[in-house]
Amino acid sequence: MDIRLATKSDCRTLAELALIAGEGIPAFFWEFSSQPGQTIEEVGAQRLLSETENFSYRNAHVAEVGDEIAGMLLAYRLVDAGDADDLAGLPDFIRPLAELEQCVPGSYYINMLACYPRFRGQGIGTALMNIVDELARQQGCTLASIEVFSENSGAVRLYQRLGYSIVDKRPLIPHACYPYTHGDVLLLTRPVART
Repeated sequence: MDIRLATKSDCRTLAELALIAGEGIPAFFWEFSSQPGQTIEEVGAQRLLSETENFSYRNAHVAEVGDEIAGMLLAYRLVDAGDADDLAGLPDFIRPLAELEQCVPGSYYINMLACYPRFRGQGIGTALMNIVDELARQQGCTLASIEVFSENSGAVRLYQRLGYSIVDKRPLIPHACYPYTHGDVLLLTRPVART
């Protein structure tokens, strides 16, 4: 397995993996942006081509097995305290996630971690998470953060096994796009290891 920085040519694959990782959220927003005849993966690939947004190929790393992308990590530094966006215009079901992001300003935020189902159980997610400290240090971060739904028990166990601790939570606001109808959105953090 090799891990490398994503390129523009990876955006379609990154969009597919974002749909796996995103618990229905990307699909919900991308459907609104789609043109007639355009798939949501195509919309996502266009979004990932951004040179200015955090949700971009520039902030993604991919794990390759042979010549095939097996998984990806999309992560970046959150804005510092005082620079956060106003949450007033967000849909209600997204607000808990955005509120939790604002609890860890300046942290290295793991937005998405995903593997294709056929590659699960091979340590790819762990290998991708193992590069977080180096990436965080490059961004001047001393804390790594991630959010997960409490009902996604496999992901919660993975993050806790990797040293992340639950530091805050918000009640899930159910929405048709979510696979979960109850529980919480959890915020987990871990200090970034020094070199």
